[in-house]
Parts: sequence; structure tokens; C-alpha cells
Amino acid sequence: MKAYPIMYKHPTTGLIVEHEGMELRDWFAGLALQGILADEQTKPDSILICKVAYQMADEMMKQREVKDV
Repeated sequence: MKAYPIMYKHPTTGLIVEHEGMELRDWFAGLALQGILADEQTKPDSILICKVAYQMADEMMKQREVKDV
């Protein structure tokens, strides 16, 4: 699933341009990353931080499928 798909008229050519957006998982990971980095206790281990952000995004994707929330 995609996040923020857009369609716009190109300013120079006038053609209609479609951009399908980014993967919803990537969007969720970016949001999780912001939260992780906002925590002043976070240690600067970029590989671990990215893994945790995507783990959180994967859990968010799973929860989208749960109907009894």
C-alpha cells in the first residue's frame, strides 16, 4: 500500500504527472524513527535505530489488519 500518492500538472510541459507515493511501511518507519530520535536517551547506533524503526513499522502494518482494535 502506498502513502501520499499525488497527481499534478507539470509546470513546464503541462502534462499530468502521477507519483504513486512511498510505501506505507516506509512512512510508518519514518514516523517511528522520529519518535526514537526524539528520545534524549537514545544512543547513536544508527543501524540498530533503523532496525527498530522498521520493526515498529512492521508491527503497525500487522495491526492494520486487526479488526477488533
